Amino acid sequence: MKFKNPFRRDRKTVSVVRLNGMIATGRGLNDAGLAPLLEKAFAKKPSAVALVINSPGGSPVQSSLIGARIRRLADESNTPVYAFIEDVAASGGYWLAVSADEIYLDASSVVGSIGVVSAGFGLDQLINKHGIERRVHTAGTSKSMLDPFQPQKDEDVVRLKGLLDGIHQTFKDHITERRGLKLVDRDLFTGEIWVGQKGIDDGLADGIGHLVPTLKNKFGDKVRFRVYGQKKSILSRFGMNMLGDLTHSIEERAAFARFGM
Repeated sequence: MKFKNPFRRDRKTVSVVRLNGMIATGRGLNDAGLAPLLEKAFAKKPSAVALVINSPGGSPVQSSLIGARIRRLADESNTPVYAFIEDVAASGGYWLAVSADEIYLDASSVVGSIGVVSAGFGLDQLINKHGIERRVHTAGTSKSMLDPFQPQKDEDVVRLKGLLDGIHQTFKDHITERRGLKLVDRDLFTGEIWVGQKGIDDGLADGIGHLVPTLKNKFGDKVRFRVYGQKKSILSRFGMNMLGDLTHSIEERAAFARFGM
């Protein structure tokens, strides 16, 4: 049996969840990997949950799943959520930040990139040059849409643009719902990025602030921090998944490089 000391002042506690890296199924940030961390972070009945974000984005579906989980847990436990952006919270990374009630960044943090991109290569001329014949047989006229080894078709581009526009609209709706009247009255959904104070001026963030001083100001100097972070798989820890880890590392490095990181 536990007895509460009436002369002891309860200390506030903040759960800190680190969201670092590219958002992707399997490796990086994804809903399956983060679910246990987020559940634990909110289950401890903290005074608040802080998200420390450093992500160039990635999968729109995983971004949506993670963001929805954060909001569900926050609403169920009536816990405020604060996001602290480090180097970058772009695209899907910004989706995660918007899941918080307030967003803070460093004066040099990059935010935004509210858009959707699809990229690839056209290799049909290369294989023709080397006398390679491409043989593809499908049931369904759209099954081999945008095959990189065949000439690009206008109807495929139109179809892809429709898909991208649909995902983009979902992204815009999420930002508008979460940030509401904080956003300035101009088109912020062009895919452009903002740095520091400019992001605050346009309503994408709420202030310049770092984790510890900001939350001490909110919850007092005695506030305690519980930090939660993703652990590497057993295979990765023993170097048994080197090829997959290397591939993911290269992709992640390229994603950060788009923002000068």
